[in-house]
Amino acid sequence: MDSETYLRTRRALHAVAELVLAGPQYRACGTIRLRACPGGFATSVEPRLRVIGAELVAPGQVLSLEWTTCAALGAALGLTVGAPAGLYRDGPGVAADDVVEADPSAARRLAQCFALGEAALCGLFPRAEPVIWPEHFDLGVTVDGVNYGVSPGDAFHLEPYAYVGPHTPRQGGFWNAPFGAARTIRELGGAIGVMAFLEEGRRLAVDA
Repeated sequence: MDSETYLRTRRALHAVAELVLAGPQYRACGTIRLRACPGGFATSVEPRLRVIGAELVAPGQVLSLEWTTCAALGAALGLTVGAPAGLYRDGPGVAADDVVEADPSAARRLAQCFALGEAALCGLFPRAEPVIWPEHFDLGVTVDGVNYGVSPGDAFHLEPYAYVGPHTPRQGGFWNAPFGAARTIRELGGAIGVMAFLEEGRRLAVDA
């Protein structure tokens, strides 16, 4: 898969996560928290929406994300789309009328990133609830002043990566990113590798 296809798909799914899932959910229920689900990601409360691969699944409807706009999706679902107002400044930078294109293969790759991240986070922190935040479109938990998670890629790193971000900066060779430490999923190899990296980060953060 070429990088442009993946980046275009990630941008599309990030836009849908923010404008179609998180925004309406926030206006209805006061929370922007999304969650991983088998094959993709979903709202945590109303409206009940899931993104599975390159499709948006709602009760009684399945809408393609291969070529559409968030405005069109909202019209089909009877939702007023738009980002959660006043909560953050970042995001995908996609307007409701902008065309979004999600490639099915690239969408499955992104879903796999969230799935292995959830497996690693739940294995390491069984009492925590991993959250997908629509601002940065990453899956993470915060435990004892340290952020742990997996990103499908962003401005910091174009490909999927795992991260450890202490709220108080740490020193040492492990900490290779402005926010703490990061390793690509490709480098770590899978859920076991991701869990080992996060565990090492937890140990070093606690011992510092």
